[in-house]
Amino acid sequence: MIQAERHKERQSQRSLSLSRSACTAPFSWTAPISWTRRSIGQSVMKASKRPIQVVATWVRRQPPKVKAFLAVISGMTALVFLRMVVHDHDNLFVAAEAVHAIGISVLIYKLMKEKTCAGLSLKSQELTALFLAVRLYCSFVMEYDIHTLLDSATLVTTLWVIYMIRFKLRSSYMEDKDNFAIYYVVIPCAVLSLLIHPSTHHHIFNRIFWAFCVYLEAVSVLPQLRVMQNTKIVEPFTAHYVFALGIARFLSCAHWVLQVLDTRGRLLTALGYGLWPSMVLLSEIVQTFILADFCYYYVKSVVGGQLVLRLPSGVV
Repeated sequence: MIQAERHKERQSQRSLSLSRSACTAPFSWTAPISWTRRSIGQSVMKASKRPIQVVATWVRRQPPKVKAFLAVISGMTALVFLRMVVHDHDNLFVAAEAVHAIGISVLIYKLMKEKTCAGLSLKSQELTALFLAVRLYCSFVMEYDIHTLLDSATLVTTLWVIYMIRFKLRSSYMEDKDNFAIYYVVIPCAVLSLLIHPSTHHHIFNRIFWAFCVYLEAVSVLPQLRVMQNTKIVEPFTAHYVFALGIARFLSCAHWVLQVLDTRGRLLTALGYGLWPSMVLLSEIVQTFILADFCYYYVKSVVGGQLVLRLPSGVV
């Protein structure tokens, strides 16, 4: 009897130990499972980035003509998307002004927080203030609307940026890098405005001024691009500002193109006769494509998680 009881006790202890091991077994694998899940998550993130990196690498290796063709296709796709989503295409112009204001706000934040204007082009800001002042004058004497208020706010902030660069933060201004001769764009724009301008009922002086501000706006960003070309490194706030300019220019261009499509070309005749309607559209397209290359590298840098944008040789 005693041996039988001892045998039963041993069996019960064995079963108890087995049950404990069975209960603790799943928990003993908790760490390896979490490691496996973490590695799976990392591999998924890497796999999600791989297609973007592959596409970016493929585009970068293409010749300039192929890149231009891809840019045109991308722009047309974006136009189709905006036409389907935005019903009132006048809102695109307001959105362009709003994005430009956001870019200026980022610039103001940079100047106030970092107390430096390194990487900014004073000449580009002066050209911006010039075409905004001319456009405001034309708005007051020709057509006063909501855009006049938006331009007024943008002009005030631009003048403040010019003041900060010229006086308060002069020591950090890269004058040697900001070496674009602005008369290379001001004089051609003035001559072109004398030759090609609106054919409306307004005074000839006002029509020439209006054409001048349209042409000057299209190329006002060139000094800023020259600074970035000379430095090859663009810090985050400046990159955000220039990217906002690119988005604003694209929205403005989309506004004009979609307006022409909606009116089936009647808008062109409403702008006047001769070469002026074509020059308006050409100016919008030019200022969009000027920043297209930079916007591509900006998006590529953001996707790659890089805070500082490094531009390869030959860009902008």
